[in-house]
Amino acid sequence: MTAPTPRFRGVFPVVPTTFRADGSLDLASQRRCIDFMIDAGSNGLCVLANFSEQFALSDAERETLTHESLAQVKGRVPVIVTTTHFSTEVCIERSRRAQDLGASMVMVMPPYHGATLRVSESQVYDFFARLSDALRIPIMIQDAPVAGTPLSPAFLARMAAEIENVAYFKIETAGAASKLRELIRLGSDAIEGPWDGEEAITLLPDLDAGATGAMTGGGYPDGIRQIMDAYTAGRRDEAIDLYMRWLPLINYENRQAGFLAAKALMHEGGVIDCAAPRHPWPDLHPAVRQGLIETARRLDPMVLRWGR
Repeated sequence: MTAPTPRFRGVFPVVPTTFRADGSLDLASQRRCIDFMIDAGSNGLCVLANFSEQFALSDAERETLTHESLAQVKGRVPVIVTTTHFSTEVCIERSRRAQDLGASMVMVMPPYHGATLRVSESQVYDFFARLSDALRIPIMIQDAPVAGTPLSPAFLARMAAEIENVAYFKIETAGAASKLRELIRLGSDAIEGPWDGEEAITLLPDLDAGATGAMTGGGYPDGIRQIMDAYTAGRRDEAIDLYMRWLPLINYENRQAGFLAAKALMHEGGVIDCAAPRHPWPDLHPAVRQGLIETARRLDPMVLRWGR
């Protein structure tokens, strides 16, 4: 069983970073994006994640986005700030700054760099222990393929039991439901927040395994909320029907459009002014964009109406 009273649960989608066509930050669009995502029913938000193109941002831009995002939210929903860095000290510095600005939680991947630079399990443990000692807010460990770091359920459960602020886990590796189930079994009440990720492509089996949160893309929180709310209320058959209804769009985002899906939907609906990524990432192919919008229109998500 999971902890009886998790501090955070529900749908916490990732906020995309909005750029102008010249690649500079578009803070006006960023503010509208945040307002839309709250209006669409997000239980909370996550900023500076991989789906926010955090890997293409300077340190100064990260600082600006953290400050501007938390200021725009104004406490309406809790905000998770991603503070991943290979360096323990840099991660601590980023995390303390996020905490001071009002973040409710930080999300961190284990230390990695490129395709081959990893550290041992003992170093990963020490990394999160030092980070925890520096903070008052909970830490979410992001178990994502991009980090390329094996994190067994037993190791994650051990960190949850032994490291004070390690309490949430976003599981988005292959076999996520099985891993969540084993993590909950081994960690019991120390696993305050077992969460689903990867654009909700495995949401239903992950909920069946015990997930209490979902960190998805930011384009249609209203759709994901329908599924989560029905499931949480004990209406599993209704949740299955809703999942089947929204799955074509979830699949289109996860397998075709990736992190540009949310911005394409927001641009189509007048939420943001430009859907471009930052160079050298290529623009979304017009055929992919057309398929994404066509799939979304069948569902009438708020994103296509909010800014019109």
